[in-house]
Amino acid sequence: MEGLAVKADGTYLDGTFGRGGHARGVLQRLGPGGRLLLMDKDPEAIAVAGREFGGDARVAIHRGSFADLARWSATDAGLDGVLLDLGVSSPQLDVAERGFSFGKDGPLDMRMDPESGESAAEWLARASDKDIADVLWTYGEERQSRRIARTIVARRVETPLLRTAQLADLIASVMPRGGDKIHPATRSFQAIRIFINRELADLEAGLEAAHARLKAGGRLAVISFHSLEDRIVKQFMARHAKAPPANRRMPVEIAFVPTLRMVDGAQRADEAETATNPRARSAVLRIAERLPAEIAA
Repeated sequence: MEGLAVKADGTYLDGTFGRGGHARGVLQRLGPGGRLLLMDKDPEAIAVAGREFGGDARVAIHRGSFADLARWSATDAGLDGVLLDLGVSSPQLDVAERGFSFGKDGPLDMRMDPESGESAAEWLARASDKDIADVLWTYGEERQSRRIARTIVARRVETPLLRTAQLADLIASVMPRGGDKIHPATRSFQAIRIFINRELADLEAGLEAAHARLKAGGRLAVISFHSLEDRIVKQFMARHAKAPPANRRMPVEIAFVPTLRMVDGAQRADEAETATNPRARSAVLRIAERLPAEIAA
């Protein structure tokens, strides 16, 4: 909330409503002339938003990915702040039927929007071992990606992989025993989830859309939970805030025009917060502010 620097009469967009924690924080700071736009591609999240905030005249609700926020006409007049809280939400993790967690057996789905695209089970039933290995390595940095992929392809001939426990047990059965404290399936589940939901592609598109819609002085606040997301956010903000290194081979140096100002650097949860909310231990918050046109010009 401090990073967003909410103005009472401002217009703000929460691109990842989840269950409304951030939305409530913004609404507490908005006056009667303020406006809050809520987005989420999870229909259950949108249902919660409608029940809790649908009667508030300051609130507008739209089901969809924040990647498409600039296509929502409610953003046409510009935004004073955009908040993106990336990755899977706690309700999605905690409900076994959503298929995100290997800690609770459920259908192998993993879709944030269960009415769109193919599920993890459907993709694993048709993908080649090379494609599976590429996903596990690219999005999960799983060192045993090839071994796991070959085992998935061999096992599905005998038995379709339809449950989260099936996949978690399969991965654990082929992983070498070591001193790693995390579950053997952690990286693979993360990788498949990111791939199924196009999370990194949506993030890149969403950052560009937010940049296009922010008013001068507007804030972009992004919370990420792993290095792949954070790297994209960090590089995006730096690309718009800092001049690139000089290239002596360029015949004419092109003047750099910054459009963002990075605010306070990376912020992480302190010990008190992680003690009450362990899932915050890997969270990184980055904030940038849109520069006025006279500075950017």
